[in-house]
Amino acid sequence: MSLFQVGWSPIMKNKSEVLALKYRPQTFKDLIGHEEVTSTIFNSLKNKKSSNAYLFTGIRGIGKTTFARIVAKALNCEREVDNLCNDNFCANCESIINSNHIDVLEIDAASRTGVDDVRELIEFSRYAPTVARFKVFIIDEVHMLSKQAFNALLKTLEEPPEYLKFIFATTEVKKIPITVISRCQRYDLSRLQSEKLFEYIKKVVAKEKKKLEENAIKLIVKMSEGSVRDALSLLDRAILSNNGELLTYEQVQKIFGYTDKSSYIDLLKLILEGNEADVIKRYREIYRAGVEPNSFLNEFLEILYYAKNIDYLKNESTNFSLNENDHKIILYLSKKLNPSEILLFWEFTLKTIKEIHIVSNQNLSIEMFLIQLLYLHGKDSKYKKIINKENTNNNFNNTEDIKKNDVVDQIKNIQQVEQKTESINNKEIKNLSDLIEMCNNKKELKLKYEIENNVNLVSFLNNRIEIAFNEKLSKNFVKELSEKLFEWTDIRWIISFSKQKGEISRKDEQKNFKKKEINEFKNSKTFKELEKNFPDIDLIDLKEKHD
Repeated sequence: MSLFQVGWSPIMKNKSEVLALKYRPQTFKDLIGHEEVTSTIFNSLKNKKSSNAYLFTGIRGIGKTTFARIVAKALNCEREVDNLCNDNFCANCESIINSNHIDVLEIDAASRTGVDDVRELIEFSRYAPTVARFKVFIIDEVHMLSKQAFNALLKTLEEPPEYLKFIFATTEVKKIPITVISRCQRYDLSRLQSEKLFEYIKKVVAKEKKKLEENAIKLIVKMSEGSVRDALSLLDRAILSNNGELLTYEQVQKIFGYTDKSSYIDLLKLILEGNEADVIKRYREIYRAGVEPNSFLNEFLEILYYAKNIDYLKNESTNFSLNENDHKIILYLSKKLNPSEILLFWEFTLKTIKEIHIVSNQNLSIEMFLIQLLYLHGKDSKYKKIINKENTNNNFNNTEDIKKNDVVDQIKNIQQVEQKTESINNKEIKNLSDLIEMCNNKKELKLKYEIENNVNLVSFLNNRIEIAFNEKLSKNFVKELSEKLFEWTDIRWIISFSKQKGEISRKDEQKNFKKKEINEFKNSKTFKELEKNFPDIDLIDLKEKHD
């Protein structure tokens, strides 16, 4: 297949039953959101000052490819950009929509990544457009091109013929070389605001003559995460799931296996009550509803965010996440939680997200995580639970009476954990060996590897570490090490780079020591005797007998 036969499916507006294609914008006026981007491009085209290359970046389904196609149409429409075809399409616009225009080529970089594909493209660009004013190359998912392909494109991209325009679309702009980005007019398309997307989906529902509750539409908007295509696809699925009857919020929840915020709020309430059995029971209900462990943690983070910032949030500003009742409960719970405790929960949840993939059964990790939160909360409020029965007098009605012996045992366990943690944290880190040992004890294997292999120590004194610059070091090494040292010692450490050469790394030191041992043994009488009997013998490694 030739490179220039690859394109998007030939579907005309309003001829598809798929909503995401049926309502795809055809002109700048049809676009929702991104008003600044739209006006900038429109004015540049109107004033005949279009860029050599455009780069559209943003999340999936936000309108990158749609923008690219509209720009391609605006450049070549027979009626000019002011009267861009919307219904009665001119020959150029119709061909562009149907993906069979000889001068407008859309290429999927995910399947055409090689330098040979780009060379073919460059060769084709040497010829002037056949029927249109401009020859336009639309490259979707451009970040998938190889390094060699990008390099081959650079010269043509910087100084293309007057008739040639490039339009790139990508979800991962960081993977594109800066040399390419600098030659493009870049536009970052942000997630669509919930209110705008809600109004848009509401209009689509009306045009389709379907019946959905407003809360059901809000739930679809929430799940789309600001992506127009996702919102339309979810709406499509929801509509197909019923027979023209009114689609309620509860029905949409069941269709998508969505667990609303009230379940997570109730779970937080049970954690604050210290009711372990009910906490695990409630989590298992959420899990059985189809919520994956990673999604659960992210939803739980959102609840913690609301608990910390609920005083500054209006009910309508929370991305349709909280209904009025949930808002009131979160407001109540926030008063029962110490702000420092919420931040501790937040940090602990983030830590669990990072480590969840270590365990094969992630569901068990979540249950242990929730039990640990119970103890984290209990550490601050253990005496409060013994002295008074505040939980009985407020809205936390699920708390059972705590037996005296159980409370005493719980306090003893907490104190033992605190003492153990304190003894570890108070260990002095006087040199690099102590630091490596601490990393090993704390299971920070990535840091340990970096220190042993890529750290060339200049000085280690008074909570200050100075190391020689090494390109092999991870870019986040200093930040991660600083955070861990503060966590382990409760002291802010200063970690800086030096122009001095520094000591060799521990790994190189071990290699040199091993090399010295091998050389010494090669000069020994024992090895000389072996060489007489085995002339081709070579000594690769030495090990102690017990190893």
